[in-house]
Amino acid sequence: MTTVESIQPRRYSMLIDGERIDAEDARRFTRTSPAHDVVVGAFIEATTDEVDRAVQAARTAFDDGRWSGLPGTTRARHLRRVAALVEERAEELARVEALESGKPISQARGEVAATAELWYYAATLAQHAYGDSHNALGSEYLGLALREPAGVVGIITPWNFPLLIVSQKLPFALAVGCTAVVKPSQLTPGTTLLLGELVTAAGLPDGVVNIITGKGGVGSQLSEHPLVDVMSFTGSTEVGKKVMAAAAQTLKRVELELGGKNPQVVFPGADLDAAVDAVVFGVLFNQGECCNSGSRLLVHRDIADDFVARVVEKARRVVVGDPLDDRTKVGAIASQEQLDTIERLVGEGVTAGAELLLGGHRLPTSAGRFYAPTVLDGVTPDMSVADTEIFGPVLSVLRFDSLDEAVSITNSTPYGLSAGVWTRDVDTAVEYARRTRAGTVWVNCFMDGFPELSFGGYGESGLGRELGRHAIEAFTELKSVVVHTGPRRNPWIPADGAN
Repeated sequence: MTTVESIQPRRYSMLIDGERIDAEDARRFTRTSPAHDVVVGAFIEATTDEVDRAVQAARTAFDDGRWSGLPGTTRARHLRRVAALVEERAEELARVEALESGKPISQARGEVAATAELWYYAATLAQHAYGDSHNALGSEYLGLALREPAGVVGIITPWNFPLLIVSQKLPFALAVGCTAVVKPSQLTPGTTLLLGELVTAAGLPDGVVNIITGKGGVGSQLSEHPLVDVMSFTGSTEVGKKVMAAAAQTLKRVELELGGKNPQVVFPGADLDAAVDAVVFGVLFNQGECCNSGSRLLVHRDIADDFVARVVEKARRVVVGDPLDDRTKVGAIASQEQLDTIERLVGEGVTAGAELLLGGHRLPTSAGRFYAPTVLDGVTPDMSVADTEIFGPVLSVLRFDSLDEAVSITNSTPYGLSAGVWTRDVDTAVEYARRTRAGTVWVNCFMDGFPELSFGGYGESGLGRELGRHAIEAFTELKSVVVHTGPRRNPWIPADGAN
């Protein structure tokens, strides 16, 4: 059993141009485990000069071709080495992630395994990034559409899935020849910095990957930097808009993966046993601190009372506790700020008339911040708990009478990240999927992800897509090359002596 005394803080360095950058304690900030209330890491607050050095290193590494000029097979080999090293150090990475984020260690292990799969998949794109050709422009022309690396990519990642989300971006940018500067959340930077060690050990050239740490000002400098060509950001919609505004000053491309208010929609005749389990998993996974969280349950009125009662009963049995305990399913809330947000929104829901069926309170513990799994029934689309991303273990139940109403409620929020539908009727499933404005629609499953399938959202859930073969579009430019063969016909200015 883990004891507080056995948890020792780690001291981390940044990575700039292949060098480990250290700093005195006066320039360091610490992360306290949200479950144990002990310091687990000490990190550097990057200076403006260090941000600039990191970007300049990435710029030089891109411009001199030390990475972009390599054959795709060579880049792929490096990425596969990173994947293998992630697997080798899986337990270490999982423990650091659990301590910093508060998530259960069993979940953290799953995320590390998924991280390795992302690096393996991205390696395939290093050998499969191609353009197009046009051979029907006339007998004298050949048209080529070349897909070239966009340049330096700035990457800003959130605190809820730090290792997984940087790996939804970085290896895809590297696969096509880009270089990068990564800035992880100040709450959970540890696994990203450890990933920097693995990238170096895998033999990537100096300057190709640079990792800097710090508070929000560091991310703002990165977004505004004129030598950064692309910004890739995952986080809240509010901050995503600020990143977009900062990037607009230099007209750099922006890829955003933002918030969600995702429904699971349950129709009569569905496999209700499977749906109950998926609804509880969907809202409590990662303490609900997940952009894909199934925080809305839309259930047909004919089955609502019984179904909701089963959800409450199953949620009541979920183990909440120490993230380092293998039995734990729900860990600690990542920060006091996030806990305050959860408490405020649940209070707003109850005040607005929602019925509290389960939870609705912070759990009394000797250390850390834990919130009870919570179910609110009788929620209507106009309530804040129905259209605001809570980012906590809170389920809002809304009832509907028809497919049209289910679609209308689904599309009533500004978000459009994902949705799930439970039905044995193929017509209902297909029509719901087609009419739902969401980047991913799961049918009789929820949060089942694959590196091969794109991920992203509609509306205020973001711009662009990660994962899948389309992921490289954010990190490449298309160049048209027009080749003329043979003598020039029909000259604009005729040769001397010609009519």
